[in-house]
Amino acid sequence: MSAPVVRVHVSVGSNEAPEAHIHRGLAALERTVGPLQRSPVYRNPAVGFEGADFFNLVVSFNTALPLQDIARCLRDIEQAEGRTRGEARFAPRTLDLDILTYGNTILTSGPLRLPRDDILEYAFVLKPLADNAPHEVHPVCGETYAALWAAFDTADQVLDVVPEFPA
Repeated sequence: MSAPVVRVHVSVGSNEAPEAHIHRGLAALERTVGPLQRSPVYRNPAVGFEGADFFNLVVSFNTALPLQDIARCLRDIEQAEGRTRGEARFAPRTLDLDILTYGNTILTSGPLRLPRDDILEYAFVLKPLADNAPHEVHPVCGETYAALWAAFDTADQVLDVVPEFPA
């Protein structure tokens, strides 16, 4: 019996040579999981520290790979792009890959929590997720990502689309 296929959404961010790190990171991810649906890329100021602007997007894909395999793959890609663990939570990043959702899985304890809280906290996560999956429903709050984005208070979170970002 084969494993069920689930829809996975991953937040992608970088503020250190973002074009290069994001391009290589997504190419590596695509080699593992297959075709990626990519949101537009957004630019926003660093959050929690002074630094270069971040470039963020969400990629989505269908997979039968177990959650832990996806998490390991993302860590390996980050490491290959020069990401070091143990940094402060709010710090410059060569590449940051975070699982936002894995199907309708809800995990509330342990190192991996799903759906990721960032979805409801940051415009740079929710907006590209709403772009990719407007009609999908947040597994906990029961609202679509489009509805969550429509209700999101963007007054304190600057977010600009980057139309010229290389694919």
